[in-house]
Amino acid sequence: MNIVMFSINPLFPDRVMGGAPKQLQKVAVHLGQLDHQITVLCTQTDASFRPFHWQENVLVKPVLRFKQPFPQPYAAPAYDIANAFHDVATHLQTADRFYMHDGEFLFPFAYQRVPTVVSLRDNVYPETILGGFLFQGDTLIAISDYSRQLYQHTMGRFFPGLAERLIVVANGVDWHTYRPTPPDEILRLIPVNPATDLILLHPHRPEPDKGLAETIALADLLVHEYGLTQLRVLSPRWLEAGLSPEVAAFYADSQQEIARRGLAQHFIFHDWIPQALMPQYYSLGHLTVSLGSFVESFGNTVYESLGCGTPALATRVSTHRELLPDDLLPKVHVGDVAAAAALAATILRERPPVPAATLAYLHAHYGVERQLAGYAEAILNAERRGPLTYQYAPLTDETRYRLAPWCYEWSGGFYHDFRANHQALPRLSKLLRRFPDGFTAVQSNIPAAELEAWYRAGYIVPTI
Repeated sequence: MNIVMFSINPLFPDRVMGGAPKQLQKVAVHLGQLDHQITVLCTQTDASFRPFHWQENVLVKPVLRFKQPFPQPYAAPAYDIANAFHDVATHLQTADRFYMHDGEFLFPFAYQRVPTVVSLRDNVYPETILGGFLFQGDTLIAISDYSRQLYQHTMGRFFPGLAERLIVVANGVDWHTYRPTPPDEILRLIPVNPATDLILLHPHRPEPDKGLAETIALADLLVHEYGLTQLRVLSPRWLEAGLSPEVAAFYADSQQEIARRGLAQHFIFHDWIPQALMPQYYSLGHLTVSLGSFVESFGNTVYESLGCGTPALATRVSTHRELLPDDLLPKVHVGDVAAAAALAATILRERPPVPAATLAYLHAHYGVERQLAGYAEAILNAERRGPLTYQYAPLTDETRYRLAPWCYEWSGGFYHDFRANHQALPRLSKLLRRFPDGFTAVQSNIPAAELEAWYRAGYIVPTI
C-alpha cells in the first residue's frame, strides 16, 4: 500500500523530539518493514529541509511550513497554511491510506476520499483537541483508556457515532531495549559518578506543568532536610529547534530559583540524549520523577525508567492513575512535595530494585509488539465510513451527570486535572455516594446555579 502520514512536528533522521515523534517513527518503520511504501510529511526547520529515510520504504519529507518553534504551529502566514494544505492533498491523490499523527491537520475535507486513521497523542495542546472535534476519519486512536474517556465525554457529546470509531492502542515499549544497561557511553556525556552520587532524573520537556519547579522543591528538601548532599539532578536541555523565547525564559527563571535555594551544584542541565542512549540514561539514575500536573495521554518516561531498573515516582495525574496499579508504582497527589520527598529519600537511601510484579505488569500490558500490531490492523484495515453526524442534545432537568473522568476524589477533596488544583466540594461528594451511576438535577435537589457551576468548571459531565 501507499500510505501517507502527517506530523506537524519536525522530524529528524537521527534525533527524536519527544514521545509523539518517537511513536510515529516506530509505526512508520514497522509498516515499511511489512513492504508498504510510507511517505511522512512533516514541518521543516532551518536544520531539516531535505528528504531522508528512516527505513528503506519510509521516506520523510520536511516540506510543510507550520510555525516553528512550538507552540502555536498555525501562527503562520495564510499562504504557508494553504501550501501545506495543498502538499498534503497532492500526496493523498495517490494514497491508499492516510494516517494523521496527533490529529493536527485541521482540514477533514482533504481526506474524505481516503480511508483515514487519526491518533490523538495528547490531551492538552489546542491543535490536537481541535483536531479531535474536527475528526471525520474512519478510526480514532486513543493511547490510553483515560484519553478515550476524555474524548468520548467531550467530542463524543456531539457525534454519537464516534464511539464506534474510537479505539485504544496503548503505547508500547521495546522491553528488549529498555532494560538495565551499563551506562558506559552516557558517562562520557554527563559528569556524574554513580558510585558516589545520588542521581535523580527529570527527563521532561521544558514546560512549567512538566514539574521542574516541583523537582527543584523536591531537591531542596532532599538536600537541606534529609541531608542527601550527594544529590545530582539531571535534566535535558531542549533542542535548538524548540528553543522559543518562552523556553529560554523558563530556563532562566528555573536557574534563578535553583541558585536562590542554594542548589546550583546539585543540578546538571545536559545536552539532549540520543534515543540509542536512553536505556543507559535511565539505568544511570537511582530515581526518575514525574511530579508535574501535565495531563499526560500516556507518560512514557516513568515506564521506560522502570523497564531499565530505575524506580519512578509520579503524581496522580491523568494516565498515571490508571496505567499501573497503586501497589506497583508510588504516587503522590499533585503539589504534595513533602510526601514526594519522604518517598524519594527512602528510595535513594535504600536503592530498592523495581519489583518483579511491576515489570511483569508492564511487559504484559505495554509491549511494543502489541502496539505495532494494533496500529497495523487499524491502518491497513481502515475503510471509508463516511462523515460523522452531528447531533445536538439539550441539557434538561432529566439529564444525568457523573463525575468527569479527568477528576478524582480523595480525602483532600476533588482533584481536577485541567485546573490542576484540589477543591473541597462536600455536596458533590455526598451526591456521588448517593448516586454512583449518576444523578439528575431533580434527584440532586441542588440549586441550579451550583449545579451549573460544577458543570461549567468541568467537575461533572453529562453521561453519554
